[in-house]
Parts: sequence; C-alpha cells; structure tokens
Amino acid sequence: MHQYKKLILEQHLDTLGHVNNATYLALFEEARWQLITDNDYSIETVQKLKQSPIILRVEMDFKSEVRNRENICIETELIEYPSRVGKLRQKMLKADGSLACEAIFTFGLFDLKERKMIPPTDAWKKAIGMEV
Repeated sequence: MHQYKKLILEQHLDTLGHVNNATYLALFEEARWQLITDNDYSIETVQKLKQSPIILRVEMDFKSEVRNRENICIETELIEYPSRVGKLRQKMLKADGSLACEAIFTFGLFDLKERKMIPPTDAWKKAIGMEV
C-alpha cells in the first residue's frame, strides 16, 4: 500500500468550492507517478526503456466533497495483474480518515516503439509493488 499526501489548493477547486471532478484524475495520477518513481521507474526510465504505463479504463465513485485547504492522503494498491492488463485501486482519504473518492484503474505497460501492450517486465513489477 503506497500513500501520497497532498494539501488541496485553490487551483484544485471548481465554482462550487470543492475539488473539480477532472482534478481527482490528476491527483490520482500524481500519486501513481510517485509510487512508480519511489520504486525506481521514473519518467527518465520510461524514456530510456521506451515502456510506459497506460490507463485503459477508470471507474470512480465520489463519496464526499473535498474542499479548499484540506489535507488528503491517496492510498494506491495493486488489485490484480494476471496478464498484460491489471487493476489498481486508489482511495482518496480526508484527514479524518473518511473516504472522499475511490477509483479502479485498468492499466498495463505500453511499448512506445512497437505501439502495443506488453507483459509486465521485472522492473515494472517492482515499480507497481508486485513481487519480483
């Protein structure tokens, strides 16, 4: 389980005074990049290996609003990765531990030269927290 902490700022808000729905996706992406970067799979690794994460599907459930200057924690965990396609769960938790949003991401590893999905490599398995 990887945790990513963030302070919500004015730029994250919509006219209703809470986090904009599209911003949830950006915040979840920040957390995923932090996870893989912490596990030695940075943007430089993507550029060197020409192998990049790719999102195929997103399912999101909004539970409670997140407002200005709230501290959040995004938890990321691997659900499954049986073949070329896997699933990650991300939860956005408020400071009191309550669930603000939960998302399931269907993802894989994309070969940028061949322009196709590839099986997870050892480096990629390490990056997402799979046993290697």
